[in-house]
Amino acid sequence: MSNQTTNNDPGRIVAILSYITLLGLIIAFILHGDEKNKSQLGAFHLRQAVGIYISFVALGIAQVLFVFIPILGWMINIAITIAIVGLFVFWILGLVTAINGEKKVVPIVGKYYQELLKGLQ
Repeated sequence: MSNQTTNNDPGRIVAILSYITLLGLIIAFILHGDEKNKSQLGAFHLRQAVGIYISFVALGIAQVLFVFIPILGWMINIAITIAIVGLFVFWILGLVTAINGEKKVVPIVGKYYQELLKGLQ
C-alpha cells in the first residue's frame, strides 16, 4: 500500500498536519472537509493519526487504572509504557511518510486503523 504522490498534492498538507498535535489534527479535519483539499493521501493519514491518538489515550487511561494495583498492576504498567514508546515510534513513522507524500501503514496496527476508521473519507 505504498504510493508516492507529487509534492503539490493538496492532501499532503492535511496528511502532515494530522500528526502535529491535537490542534493540527483539528485543522487537518477542517482542511480535509474542503473539496479542493480532499484527497486519498489526506484521508489515509487522518485515519492513521486518529488511530494513533486514540491508542495513546486508551493506554494512558489504562496506565492510570493499573497504577493502583500493587505489583501486578505495576508490571502491567511497564508493559503499557513499552507500548506507548512503540506508539511514539509509529507516530514518527507516520509523520515521515506523510512528509514524503507516501501511503504506508504504520507497523502492526496500521491496517487495523485503516479498517476501523474506513468511514473517515
